[in-house]
Amino acid sequence: MSKAFVRESDQPNDNDEDMTLPLLPPGSKNYMTPGGYARLASEYRWLLDRERPEITATVSWAAGNGDRSENGDYIYGKKRLREIDRRLRFLSKRLDSAEVVDPAAPRDNSHRIFFGATVCFANQAGEEKTVSIVGMDEIDPFKGYISWISPVARAFLSAQEGDTVTLRTPGGVEELDILSVSYRAIPMEPFVPPSSSKGKRENR
Repeated sequence: MSKAFVRESDQPNDNDEDMTLPLLPPGSKNYMTPGGYARLASEYRWLLDRERPEITATVSWAAGNGDRSENGDYIYGKKRLREIDRRLRFLSKRLDSAEVVDPAAPRDNSHRIFFGATVCFANQAGEEKTVSIVGMDEIDPFKGYISWISPVARAFLSAQEGDTVTLRTPGGVEELDILSVSYRAIPMEPFVPPSSSKGKRENR
């Protein structure tokens, strides 16, 4: 990925504490579905090619309008540039480390659970639930998308249809019965650019 954005003239030592990457298991890769990768890549390109140049132009214009300490457009613009650059660094790391795996691709063993599997299971109370195992940046609890490094997914990995696995959490131990395993495309919401920064400023 391009590293042209990393230079920030006013605050070069700005840190990325709010963008810390969750730890991966030792020696593992940052697995991601094609849709998840495309969404992050779209956001990266939009920030780099659209929003950052627009904000930079606004800051340059505002800098020529007198006292910067009382210049709202300048102060807001510099703050937003720092936010954009932090996000770009975060996205760059995610995309550079990504290992894209298509859940719908043909595979030798479609009954064992690996990344990209959609699993239907039942808990001890007989309640059934379906989850899809996705990447760290693709989680969506409303759709049942869980990270492959989550406790539930890690309990399932390498198990197969008909197995019973043990889920250990801080709240206790639970047995889960695997009812079915399938591999199919996992839809991801595309990246949708937010309202323009100019519009946000005018509506304040």
